[in-house]
Amino acid sequence: MIHDITWITPVLAVTAIPLAAVLVRYLRGRGLLTPPTASRVLRLEETVALDPRRRLHLVTCGGRRLIVLTGGPQDISIGWLPEA
Repeated sequence: MIHDITWITPVLAVTAIPLAAVLVRYLRGRGLLTPPTASRVLRLEETVALDPRRRLHLVTCGGRRLIVLTGGPQDISIGWLPEA
């Protein structure tokens, strides 16, 4: 007689998914899953929505800051900010 074991898959899924989430949170808290940030040259600092389509982005590139307007007919580089 073959036993009906179709309940095993849902039980494993219900227990494995929360355990995996707890493990990921624990490893991130220990700093074991953080991506390396020291080697990044290009970084998005902030974004401001001007209207439903257009956005202003503050981008850092090589230690300098640039403002870019996106979402219009074409993307525009507004300019580099003076170094502080």
